[in-house]
Amino acid sequence: QLQLVESGGGLVQPGGSLRLSCAASGFSLDGYAIGWFRQVPGKEREGVSCISSSGGRTMYTNSMKGRFTISRDNAKKIVYLEMNRLSPEDTAVYYCAASRTPPGYGVNWCPSFFPATEGGRKVYEYDYWGQGTQVTVSS
Repeated sequence: QLQLVESGGGLVQPGGSLRLSCAASGFSLDGYAIGWFRQVPGKEREGVSCISSSGGRTMYTNSMKGRFTISRDNAKKIVYLEMNRLSPEDTAVYYCAASRTPPGYGVNWCPSFFPATEGGRKVYEYDYWGQGTQVTVSS
């Protein structure tokens, strides 16, 4: 089975840090860009960060830029998200997702954070999703 499993979430005080991990099994991360998303109840899923299959290109939503760092270890099949200076607004379920680089695309490609609407539902450019890990920032 191809799957992604997030870990590392939990309760942290404002200003604190957490490191999330996304572990893949059943397939190699080579050829896959990896994205991190987050979602709170009643709100749309939000893109957080993306790293290309080579690790040569990264993307961050502006509110995360400078605070979050994404990295990957293809040999270990793990992608990390280091989160610093956390605030209550960062409270959410965090998901990782894998997107296979289409034929002819380069190793520095990252898919869009934004989904298309198809049949009244959102469709993202990702093939596999984890179940999420809860991050709660509270004093």
